[in-house]
Amino acid sequence: MQATLLRSVQVLATILVTAFLVVPMVLSLMAGVTVNYFQGILRSGVTLQWVAEVWALYADTILLSLKIAIATLAATLAIGVPAAYVLNRHPSRLSRAIEEIVTLPLAIPGLAIALALLISYGSAGEFRKSWAFILVGHVLYTLPFMIRAVMAVLASIDARTLEEGAASLGAGPLQRFLHVILPNIVPGILAGSLMVVTLSIGEFNLTWMLHTPLTKTLPVGLADSYASMRLEIASAYTLVFFLMIVPLLVGLQIFGSFLGGAGPSGSSRKGKHP
Repeated sequence: MQATLLRSVQVLATILVTAFLVVPMVLSLMAGVTVNYFQGILRSGVTLQWVAEVWALYADTILLSLKIAIATLAATLAIGVPAAYVLNRHPSRLSRAIEEIVTLPLAIPGLAIALALLISYGSAGEFRKSWAFILVGHVLYTLPFMIRAVMAVLASIDARTLEEGAASLGAGPLQRFLHVILPNIVPGILAGSLMVVTLSIGEFNLTWMLHTPLTKTLPVGLADSYASMRLEIASAYTLVFFLMIVPLLVGLQIFGSFLGGAGPSGSSRKGKHP
């Protein structure tokens, strides 16, 4: 009896917390397809006019956000995965110091990172005006998440022992990394990728400081729409944001589940025959 009552309370608490978090989001999304939010969706009806208007006004902004997020992911993969491997493979005081330095952006506000970039490279002309300037800020901000995620997996799989086994079979350093280590750290890479993409697309503070009128990203455009346009347009912008990021995250998770299911057997085969 007591166990049943406790379970019922837990379920009820979960439902209430979920509703508290989800209901405002649902109301905001509904406002984006309502003819007149103040009259209500039942009285005024449903329309896609606001979504079409958002796309007409902010299509370039939305596409730029995707471009920066993909470029940020590529940069963090190219830098973060090898860096995590080296830091894990060669533990020392120096490697620990480097790890702490690399993770400093986690403790520093995005505005402070943006200000540092502006002071250092704000007079760099075309670089300052291009979206590459925002890309640098996003890479600095998200790189620690990729490195931490990959290092956590490397620590759990005992990479040193796997490498020694592959080396005893004649595998060279590059072969060991590509065919033994890399397949085993796919879960960490995917976890880091999810964090990098979501943080890059949704990052506002750093981007707001670094953007120019020609390099607005999705969160900056969202803030502008809420400040200067009808509530319906701003809510439609939120709807477009969800329609863009949710399928992307679901796709990454499905891809991760697929690789996770196929990975161990493939890794095992590659470990035996490098």
